[in-house]
Amino acid sequence: MIAGIGKGCELAGAALVGGETAEMPGMYADGEYDLAGFCVGIVEKTKVLDGSKVKAGDKLIGIASSGPHSNGYSLIRKIIAHSHSALTDSFAGKTLGVALLQPTRIYVKSLLSLLDIVPVHAFAHITGGGLTENLPRVLPAGLNANIDLSSWRFPDIFLWLQEQGNVSQADMLTTFNCGIGMIACVAAEDEKVALETLQSLGETVFVIGELVESEGKPEVNYIHRKL
Repeated sequence: MIAGIGKGCELAGAALVGGETAEMPGMYADGEYDLAGFCVGIVEKTKVLDGSKVKAGDKLIGIASSGPHSNGYSLIRKIIAHSHSALTDSFAGKTLGVALLQPTRIYVKSLLSLLDIVPVHAFAHITGGGLTENLPRVLPAGLNANIDLSSWRFPDIFLWLQEQGNVSQADMLTTFNCGIGMIACVAAEDEKVALETLQSLGETVFVIGELVESEGKPEVNYIHRKL
């Protein structure tokens, strides 16, 4: 566990500076434990991404995830039980358990490098709530996001979850990242450079949509055509 935390800190360029183990007899049974943590960062006030530059016409660049990351596992457990599957079952050249427990991709260094080259307008980390709930959080009122679902293919593990659990597409998009772990919002004229930069850093990227003018609170519209 500590080795995994250390690796995550290394990938993020963060320092692991402390911790403690609480002893609470009667709270945890033998062999059980609870793990919680947090991180603190610092940014120059002039470099804060506050959404003020986000505008209609901006392009949305999706960065591939490595799997479900850390979201949707209550539903995943139900799907496994419902489908009578075992974590030892073969799946895409590995076991189902290994496929479901791929370490969460950490984007910190790639995003910091991108910020040095491109004036990114916003980032949206696609965590619990999926694209449907996370992307609107970085959009001002009067803008919607049009997402082209044909711009990337749901990875096999998500297709398996959808099929085995008979999960609707709407529920998939509000529960899982469906293959997109991070979204960068950039001006249309910066799209090419942003794509090339992220690809050079080893990221798999897709132009998944754009921002359009709307009325009221921001929301995500899903379409099935190339923008």
